[in-house]
Amino acid sequence: MANLTSMSGFLLMGFSDDHKLQILHALLFLMIYLLALTGNLLIITITTLDHHLHSPMYYFLKHLSLLDLCFISVTVPQSIANSLMNNGYISLGQCILQVFFFIALASSEVAILTVMSYDRYVAICQPLQYETIMDPWACREAVIAVWVTGGLSGLTHTAINFSVPLCGDRVIHQFFCDVPQMLKLACSYEFINEIAVAAFTTSTAFFCLISILLSYTRIFSAVLRIPSAQGRTKVFSTCLPHLLVVTFFLSAAGFEFLRPPSDSQSAMDFMFSIFYTVVPPTLNPVIYSLRNKAMKAALRKVLSKEEFAQRKKYFKALFQL
Repeated sequence: MANLTSMSGFLLMGFSDDHKLQILHALLFLMIYLLALTGNLLIITITTLDHHLHSPMYYFLKHLSLLDLCFISVTVPQSIANSLMNNGYISLGQCILQVFFFIALASSEVAILTVMSYDRYVAICQPLQYETIMDPWACREAVIAVWVTGGLSGLTHTAINFSVPLCGDRVIHQFFCDVPQMLKLACSYEFINEIAVAAFTTSTAFFCLISILLSYTRIFSAVLRIPSAQGRTKVFSTCLPHLLVVTFFLSAAGFEFLRPPSDSQSAMDFMFSIFYTVVPPTLNPVIYSLRNKAMKAALRKVLSKEEFAQRKKYFKALFQL
């Protein structure tokens, strides 16, 4: 610890000091990471290869999977490596990059979920104007705005967190460079730093949450007017998974970022951090696939022997050109 305070890096405390428990944590995280990797890559592959899924809804879903893939890759591999090597050290440069990409991707995920809710609102409440409003150019612009918004948010948070000198034992009671924990390490730590970061995060998330709630309020009021029970079931099957993802992600992240930072981390704090860093990227592919007949049909088609042979023949002919 004495050597660490004189260095520019940080010590990530992780879940336990027991090396056997650290190895167990690494194995569990590795399994979860591989599951998230497989699920999100499958969605990206399916929505790219199957022309039946070339619609705005699946276009946004593909970018959500890409965001989830990047989001979980920011924190989990580093945590696995630290646990296996029994070394929680992370350099200043690595921590800065981790904070930037973590905040940027989290903000982009909130933004893409907002766009997806608007897409469902237009599809259900304004079906005759859907193709006009959600044309390919509008979808591309929305996705560009999502990534740009995330990047600006990441830059803002990174600049605020690392704009003041850090003092004392550079110990972070988390398995990654967590923003609330970083604020406690500032030499001139004042509430204005926390307020600035929390206000920016809260206002952005609140705007997205209000937009999502307004979209779903109109969606559910329109669904209740559908005379057919089968029609209502079909609409709910596409909307409820998205609403579940939004609620789960924003509630866990909101609890972690809005609560006042404490001097020590409890097991509950670690659990909430897992709920918004690890669980959503892993469950999103499952939630969106299990209740979506088009996705399940496309998955069976992609994994079928005939489709595999056809793709193999196509790429073989392509490489011979």
